[in-house]
This record gives sequence, C-alpha cells and structure tokens, in this order.
Amino acid sequence: MQLPVSPPVRPMLARSVAEIPPDASYEPKWDGFRSICFRDGDEVELGSRNERPMTRYFPELVEAARAELPDRCVVDGEIVIATERGLDFEALQLRLHPAASRVRMLAGKTPASFIAFDLLALGDDDYTARPFSERRAALVDALAGAGASFHVTPATTDMDTAQRWFHEFEGAGLDGVIAKPLEVTYQPDKRVMYKIKHARTADCVVAGYRVHKSGEDAVGSLMLGLYRDDGELASVGVIGAFPMARRRDLFTELQPLVTSFENHPWNWGAHVDPEIVRRYGGGSRWNAGKDLSFVPLRPERVVEVRYDHMEGDRFRHTAQFNRWRPDRDPRSCTYAQLEQPVSFRLGDIVPGLSP
Repeated sequence: MQLPVSPPVRPMLARSVAEIPPDASYEPKWDGFRSICFRDGDEVELGSRNERPMTRYFPELVEAARAELPDRCVVDGEIVIATERGLDFEALQLRLHPAASRVRMLAGKTPASFIAFDLLALGDDDYTARPFSERRAALVDALAGAGASFHVTPATTDMDTAQRWFHEFEGAGLDGVIAKPLEVTYQPDKRVMYKIKHARTADCVVAGYRVHKSGEDAVGSLMLGLYRDDGELASVGVIGAFPMARRRDLFTELQPLVTSFENHPWNWGAHVDPEIVRRYGGGSRWNAGKDLSFVPLRPERVVEVRYDHMEGDRFRHTAQFNRWRPDRDPRSCTYAQLEQPVSFRLGDIVPGLSP
C-alpha cells in the first residue's frame, strides 16, 4: 500500500468521564470492533485496536470498501452488526473463527457494517495533523456517496442533543456518547477524547468462584446470578478485579459456603441439551475451549455490582464490585430490578443501517 498513513496504526482513544463535557463534537458510542480501514485501489486492510488485521474475518466489508470508499483513503470507525433488536456484539465475536468457510457463511447470514467517525488520510493528503473539525467535514464529504455498508456516524455540537442521544440510543444497543475536542489532532493510542457511559448497579447472588490463575488459595472471579421469573438462577456475569490480598481473603471467607454440585442450580454437567447449558451460563460465549470449571457455593450471599448495560440476559462487560449486601434476601435478586432502556431503531440513528 502506498498511502500517506500506512498500517498498522493504533486508533486514538478516549478516557472515561462522569459527565458530558462542554464545547466539543458529540457522537454516539458504537458497541462493536474498533477498526481502521485502509484502501489503496483494490488493496483493502481492516486494522484493529491491537494492530492485528481483521481483514479475513469481514470479507463483505473488503468488497464494500472497494465499491463505496474513495480510491485511496484511511478511515477510522467501528465494525458493527445491525439486527432488528439493535447491535449484536455476540454475532461479531462469532466472526473470529479460524475456518474461512464459516466466516464466509456468517458474512452472508449476518453481514457487518462500518460506522466511520474519523478521517486519517485521503488521496495523497495526511489529515492526522489537522483539527478534528476539519477531519470531520472532510469525512462527510468523502463518504457522501457511500452505499449500504459504510456509514458516517451522526455528530452534533449541541449539548442538549448529546444528552438526548445518551438516553435514547441505548435502546438500539449503543453504550454512551463520545466527546471530541474540536481542535484535537489525531493522536494514535492517546486518550485525548472523552467517553461517557451508562453506570448502573444491581444486587446479584454469588453462586460460585473460579480459582485465581496463580494456583494459590485465591479467588480469580466471583460468579454472579439473578433469578428468573420461573425461579431458576441464571448466570449473568462475573466480578474479577480485586487486589491479590483481597483475593486470598475472599478465598478464606467463602469456604463455609462451598457445596457440591448435587443440589446446585448450575449443575451444568447434568444437562445434555446444549440450549439448557447455554441458557444457564454453562458455556463460554467467546471461547469454546475455555476452562469453565468453578467451585460451587450455596447461593446465600448478595453483592452489589456496577455495570454499564446488558447483552441479552448477561452483563455486556465484567461487572465491578461495589459492596456486600447482607441485608438482601438472595431470592429478591431478580431481573425485575434492572433498568430497561427504551427501544430505539438503528435506522433512526443512521439512515440505511439495518439488518
């Protein structure tokens, strides 16, 4: 490739802040795979945040880039999969498969889209030293004729609109707002933007733990559950961030609750139906070969956790420890306590973005 900005490039990053800052350009925060798309004629490469190419996993975007993007350009954005229910991150994860035949099958079944939000190069011009306001205007012009797969993210400088987006767009699977200073240059791997994400709490049952990878008498992660309407305890995620000393203390504290799988609600080994195993958390969504063994606990202890949003019946990201709740009855820890975002259509955010 003969481009003014050549791969690999680490994307510019954002740091978390509690409130939307003033005097910036605001965009929805897309929940997908961050990617920088390089096109030089028929040559197309999709980079990733860790600089590893993702080109082979999204052949439909390679074809679309040749048809929809300017002949020579470098565009920063997010790879997403749109469904009628909103963004589907799990479908994205399924793309990271070693078999090319399966990747091609999924590309036809659940095609991906590319949401562009920054321009690094166009033709022979390097845009990285230009202010964001100029890069944004050039991006809109450059992708004005894009087709069904490449889209420019909406942006606004109006704070009230950004606040509305923050609350409304979550219902389509987006997870917050990005704020970009108008004068900021493109700075790879630097946290010079701001991200504002939803922050919520939930009371969960601790029903097991995994031993720390060190092999010592320490807890690696706590396994969290919520009760369904039918009384079944569903696995919703884990807490994994503790100092090493606290991991050892937790190991000692939890020993009186250790039980057998015989009467445990997550006795996945007794189920032959893979759908039952999946439904109650007995399989890894991302890594089929992952060791899922754990130490079962009597579901008697309640913990309050912080989380950003749900994906299906589980926390989208690893939850964070807030505090223990000895005052809560474990059976009161149900899905009913969770805030439900208002439903919102992706096509109303980006016209033409649809399954």
